[in-house]
Amino acid sequence: MALAAPSTDPAVLIAQETSDEYTFRSFTTDTAWQLGTALRTRLLALPAGRRKPALISIALATATGGGSGSGSPPHVIFQSATESGTVPDNENWVRRKRNTVLRWGLSSWAMRMKTAAGLSALPAADEIEAAFVKKYSLASANGGAVADEYAIHGGGYPVRVRGVEGVVAVVVVSGLKQEDDHEVVAETVRDIVASQEK
Repeated sequence: MALAAPSTDPAVLIAQETSDEYTFRSFTTDTAWQLGTALRTRLLALPAGRRKPALISIALATATGGGSGSGSPPHVIFQSATESGTVPDNENWVRRKRNTVLRWGLSSWAMRMKTAAGLSALPAADEIEAAFVKKYSLASANGGAVADEYAIHGGGYPVRVRGVEGVVAVVVVSGLKQEDDHEVVAETVRDIVASQEK
């Protein structure tokens, strides 16, 4: 089954992410397993032209669980490659997307679209990245020109729970085109939340 195209309107994306339709009733390690395995199944069912090896990672957003800059590793409660062909760099993208969600409380795709909205009608990818780095005064840990702790590429998505303030976990997919990384997570989160209503 093909994926829909995600919205490029940051207001629409933020409203979606914070709506009841995308907010879990509860979130436990069992929920993470259900979400992670549903994502893997969904990714493996993509049409040949859109399917690529991907890494799925779900981590809790705890004080000791590796919020960006905490110095502690994240508390990963689910992680799986979909198939042969993922590379170590997928793990780096997972870390950077997770950090973005934990710092700003939005999906990494919503942060990209929010940054792009302040630029010209059709900004180039490097313009969006440069604007993000400048707006948030992000320095590179290794002295390079680009911040290496955050990524505003689709695929990092906040897990919210009814009655709980803030983000309780982050689910990340890395390996597809960034809009597909985002959309597969958004659609699967919506499906799992709907299954909790039954």
